[in-house]
Amino acid sequence: MRVTILGTGSMARGIAARALAGGHHVTFVGTHIDKASALAGELADQGEVRSSETAEGDVVVLAVPFTQAPHAVRQHAGEFDGAVLVDVTNPVDLSILEPLDVAPLRSGAETIASAAPDGARVVKAFNTNFAGPLVAGAVDGQPLDVFVAGDDEDANGTVMRLVRDGGLRAIAAGPLARARELEAMGYLHMAIQGALGTGFASALKVLAPRTSRATR
Repeated sequence: MRVTILGTGSMARGIAARALAGGHHVTFVGTHIDKASALAGELADQGEVRSSETAEGDVVVLAVPFTQAPHAVRQHAGEFDGAVLVDVTNPVDLSILEPLDVAPLRSGAETIASAAPDGARVVKAFNTNFAGPLVAGAVDGQPLDVFVAGDDEDANGTVMRLVRDGGLRAIAAGPLARARELEAMGYLHMAIQGALGTGFASALKVLAPRTSRATR
């Protein structure tokens, strides 16, 4: 599938690495085309990757800070053309590592969805994952878990396919309303890095007995 990534930072690189590993085509769209072109050039040996000024693709990933995401959605709204819009952000002030107020809505994902054009299919995913582990695809030999939440079953399925193709484990987390809990998980994962001393190289993993339905 064609995966367009809005952003040129570390999360953009991490998600691109998984998409390319899964055999998908990646396009970077940045604030400046030269940044997008430079990142595409760095990953050129991993698959089909390019840069563009327009966000056209089967999947469009918002790999920008939460505070910039609604503006990015409005800026490129006319280019989505039925694409699945993947929100990987967390509403967190990274300078002080504190949650941002998203009232009157319950989650950052719902704030982004409110800025999206009518009919846009917004899916929350990758927000509990850090960039470094995404590039590697695993931590301590264990594939990453990616929680996927959205209101459109087909859109969720598309994102889960992207996750699995990249060698990760997709976990259905329910409707987009569950983004509130996923964003809390994402924030907690950031907040414990100092205590763990893992330097944003850790991963959240769900373990279940082999007889559990979750493993079937």
